[in-house]
Amino acid sequence: MNNKGILTAAAMSALLGLSACSQWPWSGSSNSGSTQTHSSLNNQKAQSHDSSPQQNTVSAMNQNGIHVVADPRSTLVLVNKYFKLPNDYVPNDLVDLDVPFIFSGKSEKKKMRRAAAAPLKRMFDAAKKDGIQLAGVSAYRSHKSQVALFNYYVQRDGEKKALNYSARPGTSEHETGLAIDVSGMNGKYAATQEFGKTPEAAWLAKHAQDYGFIVRYPEGKESVTGYEYEAWHLRYVGLPAAQKIAQAHETLEEYLNDVPVSQ
Repeated sequence: MNNKGILTAAAMSALLGLSACSQWPWSGSSNSGSTQTHSSLNNQKAQSHDSSPQQNTVSAMNQNGIHVVADPRSTLVLVNKYFKLPNDYVPNDLVDLDVPFIFSGKSEKKKMRRAAAAPLKRMFDAAKKDGIQLAGVSAYRSHKSQVALFNYYVQRDGEKKALNYSARPGTSEHETGLAIDVSGMNGKYAATQEFGKTPEAAWLAKHAQDYGFIVRYPEGKESVTGYEYEAWHLRYVGLPAAQKIAQAHETLEEYLNDVPVSQ
């Protein structure tokens, strides 16, 4: 990711560095949702590997075409450059996060799905007890926001260059409501490679999996994930999946192997 220079925490909340997590360079609006029933992690894992007569599966490492995911509600849903959410998908269980952010005010970026919200709070509290002050940078992003964001970068840099650091609408993990970018409280290194050298990044690399989160784009796995190392981008997958992924030094793609798709 290109470093755009040293920015204040307030500026960083509006304009992040160029990456898979690149966010809309203006504030998002707040959205709310209702509670949704979740299947168990074991069922989700089974669904990720087992096909049925009505359901096609494709290798998570497949890079031929773009496939629409069959179950966007799963906490193990695979979203990347080749697996996208349905265009009309909106998580219906988004809740406001009870953790500090580097910017103030209401925003959709301060929301996540209910399944991830409580574990995130526990993780932030545990880090604080260890002397690590974490802050949110950007969590949920609506499809509308991602469309505007991607179009903005295409108009600015051209589509080919934009695809190096920004996700096409529907292929951003932020649209799942299960991903969040984090930083230290001052936001100094938010969404920059420098964050990977901070105590906050070291703590997350060691402990995030104990709360159901993984560092989604690990170092050395760029050819698998399609994105550069992002120490700040966390993805909720639940337990015990997060611990198994971390212990095996895998990516979500490698963990899932074959995943169901609708087309």
